[in-house]
Amino acid sequence: MGMLKTIAQAWKIGDLRKKIIFTLLMLLVFRLGSNIPVPGIDRDILKDVFSGDTGLFGLFDLFSGGSFSNFTIFALSITPYITASIIFQLLTIAIPRLEALAKEGTEGKKKIAQYTRYLTVALAFVQAIGLSVGLFRRAVVNQDFFSISVIVLTLSAGTAFLMWLGEQINENGIGNGISLIIMAGIISTIPSAIHQTWVKFQAGEVSLISIILFCIFALFVVIGIIIVQQGQRRIPVQYAKRVVGRKMYGGQSTHIPMKVNQAGVIPVIFSLSLLQFPITITYFFREGAFADFVMKWLSPYGNPGVWIYASFNIILIMFFTFFYTSVTFNPAEVANNMKANGGFIPGIRPGRSTVEYLNRVMTRITFVGAIFLALIATLPTLIQQFTSLQIGFGGTSLLIVVGVALDTMKQLETQMVMRNYQGFLK
Repeated sequence: MGMLKTIAQAWKIGDLRKKIIFTLLMLLVFRLGSNIPVPGIDRDILKDVFSGDTGLFGLFDLFSGGSFSNFTIFALSITPYITASIIFQLLTIAIPRLEALAKEGTEGKKKIAQYTRYLTVALAFVQAIGLSVGLFRRAVVNQDFFSISVIVLTLSAGTAFLMWLGEQINENGIGNGISLIIMAGIISTIPSAIHQTWVKFQAGEVSLISIILFCIFALFVVIGIIIVQQGQRRIPVQYAKRVVGRKMYGGQSTHIPMKVNQAGVIPVIFSLSLLQFPITITYFFREGAFADFVMKWLSPYGNPGVWIYASFNIILIMFFTFFYTSVTFNPAEVANNMKANGGFIPGIRPGRSTVEYLNRVMTRITFVGAIFLALIATLPTLIQQFTSLQIGFGGTSLLIVVGVALDTMKQLETQMVMRNYQGFLK
């Protein structure tokens, strides 16, 4: 109810109403483009290509809202941009020049964003060649150089357009454009999933109890995601008073917000990518000892593969959660910044003691976040195995949708508060 009330209040403000309408129109453009097919593709063969389990390709199809399996102009979705962003986040730590560039403020971030765009286009071009010459080669009607070039350029241009679309939402709309595009793609698959479940229910393949249990599970997952996403440990920080000339600075108290789920959905995506990779390889070699071994021991549909898959999923998610959190939050850097500005944590000595304290707190709350992510990502696999409900990446989908919705509402509330302050000053 609070969310609906916030949207209703924002709608009454002219500037915010324009931003909301602009965001919705951009998402509509995305959905319209998701139904424009790439030229020169045989649709009948395409359906045969995606019959059965497709491994990692199912994850791509989830993020693209079905555009990948339908091979539309947005088939690559925004995944090349996500990959490029993650690569530059890691390179910022490894390469001193990029690290210095990131610390330069707005200009440095603009430069890194420009490099990210270039890498996104390059990755999209490589992936488009791989799909045209590799995975979808059987579905390509004319396999000459010109036809394949048209397909590659169409797919690359689709990703570049989505990247531009996301940036337009960032500048003129509400929320993070890239995240909203991914969320829109996931939400667009819900009607199809409901229809498939209804058909299976009528055919007797899925029981009413299974559907009710899944709805209850989804409700608890959404509540849990909201609690964990909003959860944070606030480390109190006190700034000492300083006299500069005739003015006194400092003396105020603040806090460092340490989120329980600092890594977001990134660990889940990384884990799924690694675990689905062997299944994806068997897609090209459907018969043989290797395919039988993977489907039995490493697949979420095999026995005992489902238990091995779930165990590896938990281990990898916890590893990537700690890894990505350490990348995004550096206790030594935070401690040095506090010390340079005369700040300290009450009861903790500045310097090494502060770093050890922040490390200890970060480890504890990250462990809780890692366990939560592991449960969210693993339980749907087990439910799907034992209830015959084809819910795909249900936990990941809910995590992305709820997380993006919460972030968007926070931005909306922030802009409303800013306008209230501006009105008060006038």
